[in-house]
Amino acid sequence: MAKQKHYVVWVGKTPGIYASWAECQSQVNGVTGAKYKAFESKAEAAKAYAQGWQGYWGSQSAKTGASKAAEAKAARSVPTAVGTREEIDYNSISVDVGTRGNPGPVEYKGVDTQTGEVLFSCGPISKGTNNLGEFLAIVHGLAYLKKLGSNKTIYSDSANALKWVRQKAVVSTLKRDETTKEIWDLVDRAEQWLRTNTYPNRVLKWQTREWGEIKADYGRK
Repeated sequence: MAKQKHYVVWVGKTPGIYASWAECQSQVNGVTGAKYKAFESKAEAAKAYAQGWQGYWGSQSAKTGASKAAEAKAARSVPTAVGTREEIDYNSISVDVGTRGNPGPVEYKGVDTQTGEVLFSCGPISKGTNNLGEFLAIVHGLAYLKKLGSNKTIYSDSANALKWVRQKAVVSTLKRDETTKEIWDLVDRAEQWLRTNTYPNRVLKWQTREWGEIKADYGRK
């Protein structure tokens, strides 16, 4: 059984400590400059809430306290080994998947990272996997932004999907048959799009441990 997380909202509609992502999300959606983070225990959350967001929000100082703020600041503009940044780029969209079983019905959406506004969605697709849905969401986001002529960043919390996008090909054990034809047709089209299109957008890993759940999260944890 997964350990229950607690969520601190420093800047939101009603700052405080919340026992579920759904409660936290309701406090930060639509709030410009919202600051919040997930913690492994209520005690950790209470300590962080009392200390304030400066030592926890948007930098690696969450691990060592505010005393390393200067060091973290110097690292913020430098991509890490997996292509991520230490601060959230709010000029971006975030994508995520909702599933009912894995494999099972799949849906996904892309939202404005700053406001939570839903920009596009798809599904439910009759049968697929979480990672395939994440891959489709990223490629949908890239195609969506290309039509707009936008160079916004895309965030996903799926390392596998990010790798598949870089490879322009998925590696999945999901069997191709009549029950999975719908999602495989979409995946084949997405791979073809990647092979025949270029884009200026950064596609980055959302740092859930540092920033809390991704803005597009379906709240089905």
